Amino acid sequence: MRYEIVLAPEAAEAYQALPAFPRAQVRDALERHLRHQPTLVNKSRIKRLRGLSQPRYRLRVGKVRVFYDVTTETVEVLAIVKKAEAARWLARHGTPDAPGGAG
Repeated sequence: MRYEIVLAPEAAEAYQALPAFPRAQVRDALERHLRHQPTLVNKSRIKRLRGLSQPRYRLRVGKVRVFYDVTTETVEVLAIVKKAEAARWLARHGTPDAPGGAG
């Protein structure tokens, strides 16, 4: 199945602000990893985030982290942040699971 990749406004701004080479790396990683199997977790690239209802996944691309959610047909990229800012972004914008929820 081919997923549509949608960037939230904040993610689109961050993507455009990246220097050319990291921007190309992110673009290629979105196509390679998220277009067809965005929930395929592996040790080096895609991680399912525990304890959060949003975002559900993180994609590692060099020194950049892409946080996203997946619906039946769409990958919604919520944020594109530098590795050094990832924990701060999650603390500020991540939505914790409800008590007793799956995660």
